Amino acid sequence: MIEKLTKDEMERALRDIGARHYHNHHPFHRMLHAGACSQPQVQAWALNRYYYQSSIPKKDAILMARLPNADDRRIWRQRLVDHDGEQPGDGGIARWLRLATGVGLEAAYVESTEGILPATRFAVDAYVNFVRERSLLEAVASSLTELFSPDIIAERVAGMLAHYDFVSRETLAYFNARLHQAPRDADFALNYVIEHASTRAEQDLVLKALRFKCDVLWAQLDALYAAYVAPGHIPHGAFLEQAPAESVAR
Repeated sequence: MIEKLTKDEMERALRDIGARHYHNHHPFHRMLHAGACSQPQVQAWALNRYYYQSSIPKKDAILMARLPNADDRRIWRQRLVDHDGEQPGDGGIARWLRLATGVGLEAAYVESTEGILPATRFAVDAYVNFVRERSLLEAVASSLTELFSPDIIAERVAGMLAHYDFVSRETLAYFNARLHQAPRDADFALNYVIEHASTRAEQDLVLKALRFKCDVLWAQLDALYAAYVAPGHIPHGAFLEQAPAESVAR
């Protein structure tokens, strides 16, 4: 029988997954931060990522409804406020929309999600379904990619400001809030899974859930790379990089 990991061993195992599988290692991610993307490639990234960002509060609402105690629901509820805001024009989704328009896309087109890649839709929908259908422990664990995001946020902001003259600090305002929101959220989720994974089998489910979430993020960048870098196979109906921002649909 394999022994249960200690709390320290469990945290190290989770962080090791991030060190090996988080999407900061992806070639598209590295291109984006190094200034190697064209403006249309940055637009494609912002457009497709919007679908992920706009799906996060749906995922969080599902998860919050599954939490059995009010204290935990109150804590998780803050995630909904962070993304949806207290009023129209507020919150993370609105800030991401401003990022997308800041790099040259039209708001209505972004919000329609008509131009996103099929693989983006499949990956993000799979994440929402995972949170709905798997155990509560696995659902919480799948959010733990937030453990790794603050470092790449700082890298992303610095790299994009240094390399893209069409990007401003105002364009990237979404990331300012995430620098304190992500660590707060990750601390709660980390403590939750460590305390609630009472057997080695449950610990293994937690580790697999985090690996799944890393795969969700990686798959989105795979799709962007295949469509807009190499081999350049853009699916019918998806954003066309050669088109101007005001006429981006096929």
